[in-house]
Amino acid sequence: MTLYGVGLGPGEADLVTVRGKAVLEDADVVYSPGRLSRTVALNHVAESKIGDLDFPMTKDEEKLRAAWKEAAAEIAPNARDGDVAFVTLGDPNVYSTFGHLRRTIDAFHPEVELEIVPGVSAVTAFATAMGVEIEAGAGLSLREAASGHSPTGPDRMILFKVTDAPATHEGLVEAGYDVTYGRRLFMEQGDTIVTDDPADIDERDYYTLAYAEKEDLEVEQATAAFETDSTGSELRSDGGRELADDELAALERAEGRAGGDCGGYRGGKR
Repeated sequence: MTLYGVGLGPGEADLVTVRGKAVLEDADVVYSPGRLSRTVALNHVAESKIGDLDFPMTKDEEKLRAAWKEAAAEIAPNARDGDVAFVTLGDPNVYSTFGHLRRTIDAFHPEVELEIVPGVSAVTAFATAMGVEIEAGAGLSLREAASGHSPTGPDRMILFKVTDAPATHEGLVEAGYDVTYGRRLFMEQGDTIVTDDPADIDERDYYTLAYAEKEDLEVEQATAAFETDSTGSELRSDGGRELADDELAALERAEGRAGGDCGGYRGGKR
């Protein structure tokens, strides 16, 4: 007797979480707000369980509110009598349509129980797809760059909804950023593109993001000082002195604390 908001991940069917898959399999009805999320859900449930919802492509707030009230009225009776899921790409609480449904259910059907199942979001998946490391202690801002918008300020940014890459690129470069673009990362629908040339993705595509980093950004991590000899067998510091075992162990402990990896460890035991 619950409405589950289920994050499907970035688009590949096998990136749905174990919990998300279990909820989809047990749900009486699985509602989908669009074609792409429906395609992913169909890898885990029969088509007969899918309930499609129609949302207008408009910025008219009255039409949008009417559409969400209609969707909530469709979902609520099923959620009172059984378990239903509303699926969304990424995570239900990050740039997701699920927030509209949650607010509408809260307003008009407060008796419905709600539970959110998080999903792998492009906020984190982009780093793997684009070969970017966000190291311990780094700052990272999430912004939106629809219609050529070029937000600036932070040292590092993930920009969602890059629908006019050339225009966005121009503003970011002028502000001193290096920019890499990723289109349809970890998505089975369409071609995945990773590029630093905005001309490669100049056509509009909602599922395009950018990673922008200040050109002069310098990050010094402890392990960046490691060097090896020709055999790769010795670890050395910047000065070329071989690190003693106790020095190396202390360095590793310090790096672990900086990265939040030492919680729960005492004397080498967990």
